[in-house]
This record gives sequence, structure tokens and C-alpha cells, in this order.
Amino acid sequence: MADHAISSDPAVQAQLDRLATLSPGADILGLDRIATLLARLGNPERRLPPVLHVAGTNGKGSTCAYLRAAIEAAGLRTHVYTSPHLVRFNERIRLAGTLIDDAALAAALAEVLDVAGTIAPSFFEVTTAAAFLAFARTPADACIIEVGLGGRLDATNVLRDPAACGIAQLGLDHQAFLGNRIEDIAAEKAGIAKPGVPLLTMAYPPALAHRITTVADAAGATLRAEARDWSYAVRDDHVAYQDADGTLRLAPPALAGPHQAGNLALAIAMLRHQHRITLPDAALRGAGGNARWPARMQHVTAGVLHATLLPGADLWIDGAHNPAAAEAVAPCLAALRRDGRPLLLIVGLLANKDAHGVLAPLARHVDGMIAVPVPGHATHDPAALAGAANALGIVAATAPDAPAALAQIMAAADPAHPPQIVILGSLYLAGSVLAANRTPPD
Repeated sequence: MADHAISSDPAVQAQLDRLATLSPGADILGLDRIATLLARLGNPERRLPPVLHVAGTNGKGSTCAYLRAAIEAAGLRTHVYTSPHLVRFNERIRLAGTLIDDAALAAALAEVLDVAGTIAPSFFEVTTAAAFLAFARTPADACIIEVGLGGRLDATNVLRDPAACGIAQLGLDHQAFLGNRIEDIAAEKAGIAKPGVPLLTMAYPPALAHRITTVADAAGATLRAEARDWSYAVRDDHVAYQDADGTLRLAPPALAGPHQAGNLALAIAMLRHQHRITLPDAALRGAGGNARWPARMQHVTAGVLHATLLPGADLWIDGAHNPAAAEAVAPCLAALRRDGRPLLLIVGLLANKDAHGVLAPLARHVDGMIAVPVPGHATHDPAALAGAANALGIVAATAPDAPAALAQIMAAADPAHPPQIVILGSLYLAGSVLAANRTPPD
């Protein structure tokens, strides 16, 4: 599905307009275009500080957040490249700890587009090249790169010699590009493996683990798998991490959800199994409590939309947009509902997502749902989405947008039992809500 962006800065918008004209306007996997583009720029990807490269269906962004938290806790500076953005395009490129400013972003995009010529690079390829260009010119101690889609043919996979690679949780998503068999998706993710580079993986079912091992072995990577080479356990007040070098008592994740302990442990395993970035154990121990990652069970406690809530009502935002992500969020909803207050969803999904697969794990934990469109994107029709919810036993209605849905919920709510509301689905929907709330990521 085509990506896009708008900016309030005229110089950035001028380059985004150029990009919209030059780009084929769709996700097109392959490394030839990005390699040619980077060669014309002098191969900035070869001049980066030590790189941590993260793939996965879900959890890769959170893993990047824990990596960043650990590195910055050590007093070091790191670049970070993630996608998609939620509110501002600048969120994709963090230079030495700070979001790239508009002037630098406009200049980097212009330089890339000026050499694009007949390559016809995709939106993501141009963004990746601009990020690598900015990273190569700004001093830092580390570089965290999140895979955009898949791994083997993702534009970020031009990186030749990362310090470590990691694969987070696996599930079905982007089947039009990666196939309908999760074993094949696992192999695509493992395509980031590089000769002699540690590849850290979570514990997967045997069929997936076998495919990843096969790909890693063929690449000459050093595979380090959870349960065999490293492990973790969730305790009452910490996460216990262990590998051949010993044990660490990790601060519990600040990010909500029981699945976050695994993302934290993967990040620590990546850092413990590489040798180019030196971090004290204290920085690793505190990473979980210091990480921030918007729209992942984010508790919204202030802002324009929050001010419209009844006293005592709570608002959460999450970007769960595929079945595996919904499975991970379901325990969070169950925990919220334990206090006896009504729990209501506002859901919007892109048209290419599995609505039934997302809603089914959530159905028994919620008291109702309002379906909304995802602004600016091809979206599931709210009436059809509400129908899918009704078929699962969820009482569902529709609204023209998320603020209107919030207003509907507040109008019907009992002030004596203020509800909990979770806005869930597309990250683009989450971004539109954060923009309307005037609390963009920083």
C-alpha cells in the first residue's frame, strides 16, 4: 500500500511533492534501485556508526526503543530510523538522539531526489537514502535501523556489516509481498543475516526456527536463539535475563503489555552479543524503564481530545493492525477490564488488513466498539468493520472519525462508571488521533 506524507514546512513539502511525482507510488521490494541511488550519493550507508538492524512482524519498533534507551543511558548518541511516522515525517529519522529538523530533512530529501533520475525509487527507498545520508554526516556512537517490510529485499538490507541483527515476533502480515505461509515470512525476515554477524532471534515454533536457521547458516551468520543461547523470565518486579556471560536484573518495561518483556530481552541480547558498542551493565539494566514508543498501548493523559473525556475516563492508543499484534494486546485489554469499568474500542483498519483476525482475539475482553475510517488511506468500510465485530459478539456502531467516536462514547457514558477507551488498529489512525490531541511524538 502506497505511503505518503505531508508537512507544515514549505521546504519539506516541496520535496515530498517531488517524491510523489517521481515515486511509483507503491511498495516495490528489491535492492537494485536503492543500491543505484546510494551509489550516486557516494554510498553513505558504508559510513555509518555501528548498526543494529531489527526485523520482525511485530515488536521491532519497541525493540528499537529499548536499544535506544540502553545506548542513551550509557551517555552515548545514536541515530534511529523507524517507520511509519505517526504525525510528522521527521519522526522516521532521529539524528544523534533528536528528530531531524525541517531544514536538514528538506536538504537531505532534495539531495536524494536530485540524483534519482530515471531510477523511479519508491517512497521508502528515498526516505531510507535520505536517512543514511543524514546519519553518515552526523557524528554518533551507534545506529538503530528498523526494517520497513520483510527483510531480504527491504531497502535497509543494503547494510553490509551491522554490529548485530535481530528478529522480533513473527506473524502474518503484508502477505501480498511476503506470501501466505508464515515459514516463508520467517525466511524473508531472516534475510537480513550477514556473514559473521550475530543474528538474535526469539523462540519460535520448530518449523519457523528451522527456516531461520537454514537462512542464517547459508548467510554465514552467527545465530543466537532464545531458549538455547539466551533466555529471560518475568518476575514480580523485574525481568531476569541470562546468557553465557551471566545474568542481569532488568527494570520492568515501561511500555504496557506482557509481550514487552520479550522485546526488551531481545534488545538486551542484541547488545550483549555484539562487540562494537561498549555499554555498562547499568545501562542495560535500566533500559526497560526508560524506553518510550508512541502508539503502543500509549496511555494518553493530557491533550485536546483527552480534555473531552468524563472525569475518571481513560484513553489508550495502540497500533495493533494484524492478528499477531492483536493477540499481544488482548492481555492488556483483559488487565484493563479487571477494575470493572466498561472497556470500549475505537477501531480503524487499512483495507488490506485482516479485520476478523484482528478483532477475534479482542472480542471477549471488550464491551463495545465504534468503527471509523483511517483518514487519507484506503480503509475498511466502517459499516463492514462493525458487521465483522457484530459477528464476533461485539456490539458495534460507526462514526465518521475518532473524535466523533469519542464524543459518542462520552454522550452515552455513565459518569459514575467512566469508561476506558482504546483506539486501536492502523498506526495511521493512531497518528491522526495524536495530531488531533496535539500531542505528537517528540
